[in-house]
Amino acid sequence: MEFVVEHVHPCLPGHFPGRPLVPGVVVVDHVLAAIERGHGPLGALRLPQVKFASPLLPGQAARVELEGAAPRWRFRVLRGDAAGADVLVASGEVALA
Repeated sequence: MEFVVEHVHPCLPGHFPGRPLVPGVVVVDHVLAAIERGHGPLGALRLPQVKFASPLLPGQAARVELEGAAPRWRFRVLRGDAAGADVLVASGEVALA
């Protein structure tokens, strides 16, 4: 699933003034939306492991890659760099509680 967080998103003015970065919680929200798209509503969840490897800037396209099935999924969020190579934004696991 691909997504872009636009420059007008309400989370950006305070994160961070003068150099906005997409907050990790917004990135994880897109991961959860990707899981729900394929598996329906999730209910209570745990995030046993989440790592943020590089920033995602407003307007940058990113994609969520998923592995697994209920009750546990592994994810990666990737964005392209100037040369077109994939850059890891975040990775981790989502599990049903």
